[in-house]
Amino acid sequence: MNRELPENIRADLRRARRLAWWTLAWMGSVVLVMWLAMGGSQAMKTALIEDVLSLIPAAVFLIACHFEPKPPTRRFPHGLERVHSLASLIAAVALSAVGAFLIYDAVTTLVTADHPTIASISLFGQDLWHGWVMIAALAYSVVPPVILGRLKLPVARRLQDKVLHTDAMMQKADWMTGLAGVAGVIGVGLGYWWADAAAAAIISFSILWDGINSLRVATAELVDGAPRALDDDEIAEDAEALIAELERRYPGADVKLRETGRYIHAQLAGVEPERRLDLRSLWPGDPKRAWRLVQVSFVPPEPPTATKD
Repeated sequence: MNRELPENIRADLRRARRLAWWTLAWMGSVVLVMWLAMGGSQAMKTALIEDVLSLIPAAVFLIACHFEPKPPTRRFPHGLERVHSLASLIAAVALSAVGAFLIYDAVTTLVTADHPTIASISLFGQDLWHGWVMIAALAYSVVPPVILGRLKLPVARRLQDKVLHTDAMMQKADWMTGLAGVAGVIGVGLGYWWADAAAAAIISFSILWDGINSLRVATAELVDGAPRALDDDEIAEDAEALIAELERRYPGADVKLRETGRYIHAQLAGVEPERRLDLRSLWPGDPKRAWRLVQVSFVPPEPPTATKD
C-alpha cells in the first residue's frame, strides 16, 4: 500500500493537530468560564453541557492521529488505519447527542412552563444583575469556536478528514448555542420566561441535522460503503470520478470502492492483475489529490467450467 503523502498534506495534518490542541485549550477555558457564570438559566446550562461535549471530536481526532500510522502487528495485521473511521463515528455521536439533548431539555422546559429567574449578585460591594455576567460569559464562549471552526473547515476539505469536519460542525454548534443563550438571558430579563428555552430549541434542530448527517457518513464508512462526501450521505465526487475512470480503463470490470479514514481502496473484479501499477496514474482530475488512492486489488475472472459431453 502507498502511504507517501505530499508535503502540503503533511503540513495540513500538522496544522490540524495544532488546531485540535487549541480547541482543547480554548474550549476548556470556555467550560470554566461558563461554569463560574452559570446561574438558573436553561440556555446557560445547555450551553455548558454542549461545550463539554464539544471537546470530544478534538480529543478523538488527536487519538486517531496518534494510532493511525502505527505499523501492523500480530494482533492488528492490517494496521490501525481504520481507527480514524471509529473516531469519525464517535465524533458524529457526540454532535448528535448535543442536538438531541438541546431539543429534549428545551421542550421539557417549555412543556412544564418552568419560569427561570435571574437574581442579582454582589460584586465589589455593588448589586449587579447576574444576567450581565451570563451574557459576558456567553459572548466569550462564541469567539473561540467561530475562529476555530473557520480555520478547520478548509483543512478538513483538503485532507478529506471527516473527524475534523465534524469537529468544525461542533464549533458551529458552540457559537450558535452561545448566541441563543445570550438571546435567552435577555429575554428572561425582559420578562419572557419562554425565551430562554425557545432560544435553545431553535438552534437544536440545525445541530441535530448536522449530527445525523455526520453519523450516516461515519456509519457508511465503517460498513465499507462507497466513499461519502464530507457534509452529506451522497457518494463523494472523487469516488464517482474514480469509478468512471477505472471502468473506462478496465472495460467489464466490477469496480468497488471503500474508504478508511481519508484513504480510498479500490477492487477490480473480473480482470487480470496488472503488474507494476502506478496508482497515481489511475487518479482522475487534480493530481494533487491522488494520494487518496492507496490500494488497487484485482480479482481475476473465474476460469470457465468444464462441461461434460
